[in-house]
Amino acid sequence: MIAKLKGRLDSTGIDHAVIDVGGVGYLVGASSRTLAALGAVGEAVTIHTEMLVAEDSIRLVGFARAEERDWFRLLTHVQGVGSRVALAILSALEPAELHRAVATGDKAMVARANGVGPKLAQRIVNELKDKIGAAPAAGPLGTGGPVPLPVGSLSADALSALQNLGFKPAEASSAVAAAEAELGEGASLDAMVRLALRKAAK
Repeated sequence: MIAKLKGRLDSTGIDHAVIDVGGVGYLVGASSRTLAALGAVGEAVTIHTEMLVAEDSIRLVGFARAEERDWFRLLTHVQGVGSRVALAILSALEPAELHRAVATGDKAMVARANGVGPKLAQRIVNELKDKIGAAPAAGPLGTGGPVPLPVGSLSADALSALQNLGFKPAEASSAVAAAEAELGEGASLDAMVRLALRKAAK
C-alpha cells in the first residue's frame, strides 16, 4: 500500500495532481483544498495518500495533511459516501470545521459540499458523531486550543492512551499536540505516548 509520496509536482488538473517520484508520475486524485496547498508546478511536494482498490481499477487519492486523510477514511465508511463525495466535503470544509459540524449535529454545514443533500448530511452526522469526540472549542482554524483528531489517527490513539491513564481530555490533548509537534511525522505510537506522558506530568 502506498501511504505517502515525496517528489516533484509535475502537473495539476481540476481534481487531480501528477507527482513525479524518481521519474515515475503518480496520478493522485485530490480535493481543491489539497491542490491549493501543493504549491507551484516543479516544486518539491509531500502528499499523504490512500489507495483505493476496486475490481477494475487502482487509484490513489492524496491529501496535504494526514488529518485530511483520516477524515477521508471516516467519511468513506458512511453508507452512500464514495471517494468523490468525501473529497467534495473536504474541499468545502476544513477538518476542524467538519469536526465541529459533526459533533454539534450541524447537517446544514455538511450539506454545503457539492453532491451532499440533507439526508446524506444527516446520515454523516449521525454515523460519525460518536466516533470523533467533542467539538473543538476554537474557531475554524483551531486557534482556541488543540482540536481533537479523528479516531484512527496516531494522535487519536495516543490521546486515548493518556485518557485511559487518568489524564483529563484537555490535559491529554495538549500533551499529545506538543509531542506530535516535537516528534514530527513518522513517529511511533510508543514514542508519542512516552513523550506526551512526560509533557503531561510537568
